[in-house]
Amino acid sequence: MNRTEKNKQINKTIILSGGGTGGSITPLLALAEELWRENKNLNLIFVGNYSGPEKEMVAAFNNQTGPMKFIPLISGKWRRYFSWQNFWDIFKIITAYFQSFILLRRERPDLILSAGGFVSVPLVLAAAFLKIPILIHQQDIRPGLANKLMAPFARVVTVTFAKSLLDYGSKAVWIGNPVKQLSKDHQETSIEMIKNKYNLDTKKPLVLITGGGTGSHKINDLIFRGIPELIKFCQIIHLTGSGKLLIEKIYSSDYHPLEIVSYQDSLELIRAADLVVSRCGLGTLAELSSLNKAAILIPLPNSHQEDNAAIFSEAQAAVVLNQNELTPEKLAEEIKRLLNNEPLKNELKNNIAKVIKRGAVQGLVGIIGEVLSSQKS
Repeated sequence: MNRTEKNKQINKTIILSGGGTGGSITPLLALAEELWRENKNLNLIFVGNYSGPEKEMVAAFNNQTGPMKFIPLISGKWRRYFSWQNFWDIFKIITAYFQSFILLRRERPDLILSAGGFVSVPLVLAAAFLKIPILIHQQDIRPGLANKLMAPFARVVTVTFAKSLLDYGSKAVWIGNPVKQLSKDHQETSIEMIKNKYNLDTKKPLVLITGGGTGSHKINDLIFRGIPELIKFCQIIHLTGSGKLLIEKIYSSDYHPLEIVSYQDSLELIRAADLVVSRCGLGTLAELSSLNKAAILIPLPNSHQEDNAAIFSEAQAAVVLNQNELTPEKLAEEIKRLLNNEPLKNELKNNIAKVIKRGAVQGLVGIIGEVLSSQKS
């Protein structure tokens, strides 16, 4: 019996959990779509924050794929440095644990899968108490505190990079990072459709700027101040992040600022772009790798993003720039240099395609199917 036949026999409830940033949400949405493709009878629930981008992203997903129920939890964060907020967040975490306990008793899930984020920790602890199977996905090369806390309760910890196998021991499985698969059929038609949708010039180079699901004030500022120079040689789709659009309207047919777009559209825009300028969240990096896209990466200083960026830099798979040394002029100059250097762009495309292991969605679906099939009915 193959995996698809096995999964068609299963009619169960799965909770997907993550949030705070778009990076821990998009892999779960890619997974949800694949799970439903194999078994329409699965009941999928997304548990996230009250205030993160996940509610809006799940709503956009539901418009195209759903319905997937969204349930918010109170989220507290434990900081590994002194902060008065830790004292208040202790009460948030305790409240979230009891909130999770009630949620799990009501929804009776057969499996919990978290892609990280502190909203998942109380949920996983409550699930462990109730003996509900738990899977954890580690995206970044540097394990976060939330995943370190949850991993001991997980049956399996899937990882994006082979190096992460050492962090989680025998329960770790190297799969890559789940990314929604765009059909290669009619690719040119798809690119033309997304350009028409956003009123783009089909003859002018397209640069996609993104600071991740929540946006980046620093990258936004660099782009806002660099627009007069940038629109001389390219057109821009600028995903600013929710609530981060520039108040003063910038009038140019070659500059298109948007707070947020659907997951499907974000992938189509990456595919249509001649160049992408991005932060280094693993969700976006996996999408760039999957779509073989030339990119300029600007990691958030003093964060796990610098570790992620180092892997791409060492593989000569992207141009990595230091945020602290950037000016609008320097960034515009680097964008122009890459757009005009076709051999370098092709080299980056070829190399970035090799950085992250392919087939993560199918691999994770297979692991989920094995766990569900092993449970007593």
